[in-house]
Amino acid sequence: MARASISITPPNDAWIQSRIDSEEFSSRSEVVNDLIRKARKEQDEIEAIRLALTKGEESGVSNRTADDIINSVIEKRRNNGT
Repeated sequence: MARASISITPPNDAWIQSRIDSEEFSSRSEVVNDLIRKARKEQDEIEAIRLALTKGEESGVSNRTADDIINSVIEKRRNNGT
């Protein structure tokens, strides 16, 4: 595993220590790696939303009404059992 030396502000250091003291994590490395995993997941989700928005914008304006769209979603959910 790669090693890195980082500087942490006193409030952040205290927060990290509180996570260890609560036994949620056993080390500073675990806390930092968990934060990085969560940030990466969030970034992936944001990117997926951006791609969906771009796709929607590029598809142009729909001729369907709001009721048509709602009914279509309801029908799809019925067919999927959700």
